[in-house]
Amino acid sequence: MGETISLTTKDGAKISAYKAMPQGKPKAGLVVLQEIFGVNRHMRNVADDFAAQGYLAIAPALFDRVKPGIELGYEPTDLKEGMDIRSKTKLDESLADIEAAIAVAAEAGPVGIVGYCWGGTLSYAAATRFDTLCGAVAYYGGGIAASLGESLLVPTEMHFGDLDKSIPPADIEKIKSAHPDTPIFVYEGAEHGFSCDDRASFNKQSADLARERTLAFFGRYLLA
Repeated sequence: MGETISLTTKDGAKISAYKAMPQGKPKAGLVVLQEIFGVNRHMRNVADDFAAQGYLAIAPALFDRVKPGIELGYEPTDLKEGMDIRSKTKLDESLADIEAAIAVAAEAGPVGIVGYCWGGTLSYAAATRFDTLCGAVAYYGGGIAASLGESLLVPTEMHFGDLDKSIPPADIEKIKSAHPDTPIFVYEGAEHGFSCDDRASFNKQSADLARERTLAFFGRYLLA
């Protein structure tokens, strides 16, 4: 269903991206932002799933500026490598990569963005900077609570697990206080990465409900 394409950013960088096309004419575009494990099999599957729902899905390889072609698993050594690479990324460059992906997704019409883990934090950041987006969804973005100084420019929805050791309840309450009108869902018994079926923390019940809410959100703001 998908293919690897090249994106050129406004600062002249070239990165790869996974592009998944639906059957027939796309009804809208989606930018899908990776965890700290690269655009691996799971992220391609996520993009394919959105494509199966009728969206043109673009997953930019946000590690390419540091180390191209990264596809990690979920073992402790993978986590360490992913965290190391992420620490070498720069927010402005990641946002430029995302902006290039938005431009491609816009070929299908209105564009939304969804991100997971580090991508969840970046999805939130994009929602504070790109009013060209029509909606943003963030899954367990660990950096959101430390990034609350800017206003959301587009409708946004967030998903967290109540057992997420990397995002304490106090951080979630801080986010809720900063954005009282934003739908923020907290899933009982769900850990960090609960939506990833390749991780030990996968929680099918929470993942299915979050996916249902995400699709409803994009249906409301991208397809209206």
